[in-house]
Amino acid sequence: MKSNSSERVEQPTLQRTLSNRHIQLMAMGGAIGTGLFMGSGKIIALSGTSIILIYMIIGLFVYFVMRAMGEMLLSNLNFKTFADFAGAYLGPRAAFFLGWSYWLSWCVAVIGDAVVVGGFFQYWFPHLPAWIPAIGMLATLFTLNVLTVRLFGEVEFWFAIIKIIAVVTLIGVSIVLIASSFVSPNGVTASLSHLVNKQAAFPNGLLGFFAGFQMAIFSFAGTELIGTAAAETRSPERTLPKAINSIPLRIILFYVLALGCIIAVTSWQQVSPVKSPFVELFLVAGFPAAAGIVNFVVLTSAASSANSGVFSSSRMLFGLANQDNAPGIFRRLSSNSVPLLSLAFTTLLMLLGVLVLFIVPEVMTAFTIVSTVSAILVIFTWSTILVSYIAYRKKRPELHAKSAYKMPGGVPMAWLSLAFMGFVLCLLALRPDTRVALMVMPGWFIWLAVAYQLTRSRRDTGRSTQAAI
Repeated sequence: MKSNSSERVEQPTLQRTLSNRHIQLMAMGGAIGTGLFMGSGKIIALSGTSIILIYMIIGLFVYFVMRAMGEMLLSNLNFKTFADFAGAYLGPRAAFFLGWSYWLSWCVAVIGDAVVVGGFFQYWFPHLPAWIPAIGMLATLFTLNVLTVRLFGEVEFWFAIIKIIAVVTLIGVSIVLIASSFVSPNGVTASLSHLVNKQAAFPNGLLGFFAGFQMAIFSFAGTELIGTAAAETRSPERTLPKAINSIPLRIILFYVLALGCIIAVTSWQQVSPVKSPFVELFLVAGFPAAAGIVNFVVLTSAASSANSGVFSSSRMLFGLANQDNAPGIFRRLSSNSVPLLSLAFTTLLMLLGVLVLFIVPEVMTAFTIVSTVSAILVIFTWSTILVSYIAYRKKRPELHAKSAYKMPGGVPMAWLSLAFMGFVLCLLALRPDTRVALMVMPGWFIWLAVAYQLTRSRRDTGRSTQAAI
């Protein structure tokens, strides 16, 4: 009973110091991630202008996943995360699998961000090994997260502002270049015609179009945090629908419009698959000084995404420990109400993951591997949310009937969204660089099955001992 009491008393202190402005800016900044700033170059090279269609399709289904999550969170205000309703409607095994998989997805995402930070530093220092700035960033973020939760919120607040200003500035500069028919040093004229060029739509055929879904899925990783963060506020009935309903607008602004501007200014043929298209736009346009500034901005974006990942994964491990799904040592809080041991263990694993750079020195290759693993775990998380929704509709129809924020399309749309997730999972088998991760990931779920049985046996033994006493 003591551990349950500590959970009720201590856990809220992890959230209490984040204000509404932190949550709103984190929600907006969370839509602008490493997948957009770095990975979109590879998608454009594979899919051409159809990248815009890819992001719109995925964004549509992500919206429905978030609506399903929103309805369930508001149906029972005791639910704070998707792990809560997964456990209620699918059982403790589902909550165990989801909690640990979500923890791993953030760990892997941070490794991907660290890889990208190393690549961005090579813009200024071409001969610097990418693992040096990557490890330096993780050490810095660990230090920031050790101090206070308030400091985390402030760092994310300003990171988000930088990212938003960067995207808006890029769109503004692109509009000026397009309006003035700017001709770059390599002879490319900025024009909207690049967007409607028939040859640019599917330059590598349907296989190239389908291959673009992997990196795009990674770009949307973390969207579910918008809903769970809003659910922790004082008025979830107001803040949660507002956060979820703004997803389509953010997709249009930060993905569709920004990527459309990049292609219109540079044309898809000029976009490098191994570099940030945001930086390359200014280089192609003949503004190397501005490109250096943008490189700094996208570097801070990757650091911001990693900062969220370090924070979220350590709190997820803390929550797993409070549910007795992880060793009890991880539920200990420091004097600053920081789960220090959870944070240290998680960061250590991230540091070990950066060692991928020793094996795969090419930044984009390493980023593709870790982003594919993250994408698979994200698909698993979203699919579990959808399956939970289907079970919720079957087991608690009265809650759905009373809901003021129903998921559009209901159960049929949930099944359609599930089918889409399965389709994207199959697409990962199309290319060798994504197929490897797809073949390895079943080992993770086999390990979880074993770990769950061991955990349940330990609990049963503990109960038997208590009953005997």
